[in-house]
Amino acid sequence: MSFQRILAIVGPGEGAGLDDIAAAERIAELAARAGWAVSCGGRNSGVMAAAARGAARGGGISIGLLGSTDSGDAAPELTVALPTGLHEARNAVLAQSCDAMVACGMNPGTAAEVGLALKAGKPVVLIRPGRVARDFFTSLSADRVGIAASADEALGLLTTNS
Repeated sequence: MSFQRILAIVGPGEGAGLDDIAAAERIAELAARAGWAVSCGGRNSGVMAAAARGAARGGGISIGLLGSTDSGDAAPELTVALPTGLHEARNAVLAQSCDAMVACGMNPGTAAEVGLALKAGKPVVLIRPGRVARDFFTSLSADRVGIAASADEALGLLTTNS
């Protein structure tokens, strides 16, 4: 039996920029078409909802790891919503269970997810990161952090580095 690789797509929920939302939707669609399953925080907000929409448009599977015990706020396009009850600790599950991670935008929760993925040895691609985030994460693990100007470039980095 073979399993799909899992791409975690992370970024802000509330306060996500339109460019981050567009990038998340596009990378999820491209990843789904390339045979990846998509995982995300699962809420019907910002980058999480965009990742679920993109995976659905690409004909793929999306898994939402919700921090609450209630799936009422799950993105409607998710294939599977997992209400973990782990709150912020679900970031560790997301980082440990993926094969690679893409960050679209940055906030404290996203930074935690990226840090946990790097600690777990996972490749991470940051799409259009700010200078501070780029410098910080590349200083932690230059060999596992890719920087992309677009979702299309991010997928290219993933296929050559994972």
